[in-house]
Amino acid sequence: MIPSVSSPMRERLLEAAAELFYAHGLRAVSVDKVIDLAGTTKVTFYRHYKSKDDLVVAYLERRAALERDGIGAAIKQGEGDVDATLRVIAEAIGIIACAPGFRGCPFINAAAEYPDPDSPIRKAVDAHRRWNKATFEQLIAPLGLKNSGEVADDLMLIRDGAMVAGYLDQPATVAASFLRSGRALIGTGDSPRS
Repeated sequence: MIPSVSSPMRERLLEAAAELFYAHGLRAVSVDKVIDLAGTTKVTFYRHYKSKDDLVVAYLERRAALERDGIGAAIKQGEGDVDATLRVIAEAIGIIACAPGFRGCPFINAAAEYPDPDSPIRKAVDAHRRWNKATFEQLIAPLGLKNSGEVADDLMLIRDGAMVAGYLDQPATVAASFLRSGRALIGTGDSPRS
């Protein structure tokens, strides 16, 4: 991807897109709706984004950066303690997944709307999921698990399930379930081991 120069209008368009995309879905929101909310023109839009797909990718990259920052902060707060880090991540997932206006994981939603693995949107989703899995692998590395790649896959599955459960349950329930499941998987904490 070609790096772009940030500008106040580019940011305004991205903010408008983020609000609309998350609330209504990627395909349901037209460029015209983004332009209207940002209070600009098509000429200005296309000066900053060559296509709607470019705007969607920028939106996903921004969401990915926010998630990386949050998980990075959880890892820092956990100070090398895998169980403590999982607890912080679980609490954050519970809060995020049950917040007013929660519409699910933007990456899962984007993958559902753009199933073509060659689309730039799907590539952005896949890049973020690879980062997420690698981060789970790094998190559990101190445990010396033989099957760390599979465990990271399982932690991703648990995380994805928590995002879906956010529609249905309370924050404490989602957080506690994620933590119990993660602990059971990696054999830490006070959860029963399989």
